[in-house]
Amino acid sequence: PRLGCEAVAVSDEFFAPKERVISPSEPVFIPGKYDQHGKWMDGWETRRRREPGNDWCVLRLGAPARVFGADLDTTHFTGNYPPAAALETAANNPARWQDAEWTPLIARRPLGPNARHLIAVEDSAPRQWLRLSIFPDGGIARLRVFGLFAPRAKPGTETDLAAMMEGARIVAASDSHFGAPENLLAPGRGENMGDGWETRRLRRPGFDWVIVALARPGIIRRAEVDTAHFKGNYPASCALRAAFAPDADDQSLATQSMFWPEILPKQPLSADKEHVFKKVHCPEPVTHARLDIHPDGGVSRLRLIGEVAGE
Repeated sequence: PRLGCEAVAVSDEFFAPKERVISPSEPVFIPGKYDQHGKWMDGWETRRRREPGNDWCVLRLGAPARVFGADLDTTHFTGNYPPAAALETAANNPARWQDAEWTPLIARRPLGPNARHLIAVEDSAPRQWLRLSIFPDGGIARLRVFGLFAPRAKPGTETDLAAMMEGARIVAASDSHFGAPENLLAPGRGENMGDGWETRRLRRPGFDWVIVALARPGIIRRAEVDTAHFKGNYPASCALRAAFAPDADDQSLATQSMFWPEILPKQPLSADKEHVFKKVHCPEPVTHARLDIHPDGGVSRLRLIGEVAGE
């Protein structure tokens, strides 16, 4: 939901509403909790079908994305899970779901009770509409869809090259004990201290770091480092390195990054503040950047504003 995904239409949601199927939290079971329709369930659950057909839920992603896999999670659904499910996409990318021409992403396959079903997807085109179908009825705790947003900024335009919504992703990080580094690239400001990247207290020489694969090759003009909600645990300072490495594999990038040129020397940071650094030295396009934090701590968001390189 924080990335703009919505459950927009459903055939039925008698026992549990469609919005819960995309909740970012892990599904829970609360014994003895009931509502006006029956047992409260943390997911999407339809009534028992007494006529031909099947139930479905339509989702709209926050932006077009390339889907690599999905997780059909029936956690806590035991005697009320669907025996089978399928996932489709709108191949024509319409403005309204009612105009969709549905094509399979995941063909109908059996599901089990109280289990996660991780399924790879072979589809490279950007998609925005999805339809989860269950056969014939029942409940799904969570639908998780894995992929990358498709870059939208055109060459020569200015954009946040480190934006998750544009296709940027985390390659590696030295540590992520208290907060996932992916949070750095999320839209908006962090909601709380848990909505950021935070490392454990460093008890050895050195510093912590995170590597970002930019959404598109580009020239970084300024950097924004936001320590929102980090007060007694923000880093003392930060620095940036970057390189043009379009063909490098993820496993080798951490080692390579030790030799990348510095585009922003060490800068002091403050608690709970948006820092804007305009003196970034990046004369040529780069594909990757490394944020160094000294010595450790938490950062809420990283923005790398710059121009998208030409084709």
